Amino acid sequence: MKVSNETKVGALTIVAITLIILGFNFLRGKTIFKSGNFIYAKYADTKGLIVSNPVFVNGFQVGTVFDIENKSADLSQIVVSIKLNSVYKIPNNSIATIQDNPLGTNSIAIVLGDAKTFLKSEDTIKTAPAASLLGDLMNTLSPLGEQTKKTISDLEKVLVNINKVLDDQNKANFAQILTNLSTATTSLNKSMESVEAMLQSQTGSIAQTASNLNSFTKNLSDNNKKINDIISNLDTTSKQIKNANLEKTIKDIQGVVVELTQTLHNLNNGDGSAAKLLNDPEIYKQLQGTIKSINTLVDDVKTHPKRYVNISVFGKKDKSTPLIKPIADTTP
Repeated sequence: MKVSNETKVGALTIVAITLIILGFNFLRGKTIFKSGNFIYAKYADTKGLIVSNPVFVNGFQVGTVFDIENKSADLSQIVVSIKLNSVYKIPNNSIATIQDNPLGTNSIAIVLGDAKTFLKSEDTIKTAPAASLLGDLMNTLSPLGEQTKKTISDLEKVLVNINKVLDDQNKANFAQILTNLSTATTSLNKSMESVEAMLQSQTGSIAQTASNLNSFTKNLSDNNKKINDIISNLDTTSKQIKNANLEKTIKDIQGVVVELTQTLHNLNNGDGSAAKLLNDPEIYKQLQGTIKSINTLVDDVKTHPKRYVNISVFGKKDKSTPLIKPIADTTP
């Protein structure tokens, strides 16, 4: 039987269309023959989820969205078919949430539960709404925005208080404080210059002091032998004093002092001639009178010797009146 060319072209066209449909569905992650491990998830809002979107568990892709179907006339329940890449142990109480990513592809994230039993093929997994990335960001920034508003309000209050405090007089005082601070800074600079001048290596006061100290140290070093001799002499003198019977000498001196004290006490308070001579005014007067009489007699002898020595060789005896008081001493 001979096949016409038209039949061949038609058959090839059908095969090509079939291959195109199968290839397109394969690229979308969907096959004509539904085979493999499938689970289902029901959502009220798929948030733009499309076929071939990835499904993740702990960040690892375990499957793709195979199909999205509407099961109610009011579009209140949308069933998403998830084709798993392999047989995985997903606990029965796991939850599948749609992750909305405005900057990329939406996906389904499965949060594993802690049940001991696992989902089987054709089972339905629990679902829960998940906040979008923008919603999470807004929820995160909302408390921050309130805190920022409160901070701005407090800052406005502080600025108002500052404006109240900084009236014209206080502003003038503040300006004066700044002027005084500038003056103090200038004085400090001058002080630093003075300190720097003192610290100069050649002409500074500290340098001169260091030089004098070096000279003094050098003098000590040059006279080290003399100092050692002096210390040796002092040591020798100390040993001689130590070896001398200094204690006996001090005791003897103490005894002499005691006797001298007793003698002075007797002179001051005793009844002897020496005590009376020192303390009795009448004896002092008599002694003065005796001395005066002796002086008068001596002066009279000097003045009238013939009265006391009668020798005829010198003439007649002197009969003049004797002196009654000593002749005044004219010796300068």
